[in-house]
Amino acid sequence: MDALTIVGAGGIGCAVGYFLRAAGMPVLFVDADAAKVAWGRAHGVQVDGRPPLPAEFVPFADWRPQPGAAVLLCTKCYDNGAVLARLPDPVTLIPIQNGFDRRLDGRGGPLEGIASFVSECQPGQTHTRITRNGRLHLGRRSERAPGGDDAHLANLAALLRRHAPFRVEVVPDILPYKYTKLMYNAAISPLAAAAGLDNGQLLSVPRARQLFFDLLSENYAILRGAGVPLGKVGPLHPQTVARILSRPLVAKSLAWAFYPTLRKTYCSMSGDLPKGRTEIDYYNRHLIDLAGGRPCPLNRRVYELVRRMEDRRVPPGPRALDELAA
Repeated sequence: MDALTIVGAGGIGCAVGYFLRAAGMPVLFVDADAAKVAWGRAHGVQVDGRPPLPAEFVPFADWRPQPGAAVLLCTKCYDNGAVLARLPDPVTLIPIQNGFDRRLDGRGGPLEGIASFVSECQPGQTHTRITRNGRLHLGRRSERAPGGDDAHLANLAALLRRHAPFRVEVVPDILPYKYTKLMYNAAISPLAAAAGLDNGQLLSVPRARQLFFDLLSENYAILRGAGVPLGKVGPLHPQTVARILSRPLVAKSLAWAFYPTLRKTYCSMSGDLPKGRTEIDYYNRHLIDLAGGRPCPLNRRVYELVRRMEDRRVPPGPRALDELAA
């Protein structure tokens, strides 16, 4: 694999790019944040506890990708339109995103990744810290997707495995893992962002915990009702999670076991909501559409709340939980 471009020098982009650089891979980082590009040019890319590594950084406005380029798309889904408009044909595009964006179905290739580790980048810097270990799954959008690019995934996985602390797995179909991640993200992100909580407080604040459990259960029901196969991206399979949630005392006990790993970590939507733009359409709206005529009342309330907070620039706060629980 030749030099690789990473669009989006955020937590995931910097983490993946750092360990590719550690393996000797030339990496070009592209970002719309001028301060971040300047910081990267001065200090390189860095992961907490590890030495900085030099890399090339280019502002998005100056980026002119060449045909045949290999691009990891690590932006928020709402930025995809601008990136897709800039890409030439042909290009090897590998999104590593949490949301579902239909624009990628017609423009992107068959390859995709989903990260279950958590990486938080310092504002205005290309310095990230991995706050929760997990895995990076790489695969096709379905087992029936057209072939021809398997070498890209194999090479990418081999390079990352040399130094990355997270496990890298190549799977025949990425969608079961991406849908499982959506099940969690569409419960954690809107609740924590709207209420102004860290991820751990979703398990320690009683009202937030109950809403989180209810939304997680509804997300699972939507996905199962739609016949979507689910994979394991954490310590428990989604089916096991659903069984635990059906036993309130067991769920509450296990919540305290997971609380230390989530405390003082934040979802990306928390930083986006005050700016009036989030990925709610690519998370909960996607689940609502997937549900069709099946009931999904909590997802609808969450979606309406976050959209209203976006439009009116309503500051996050506990009253969001009151509204959802009413």
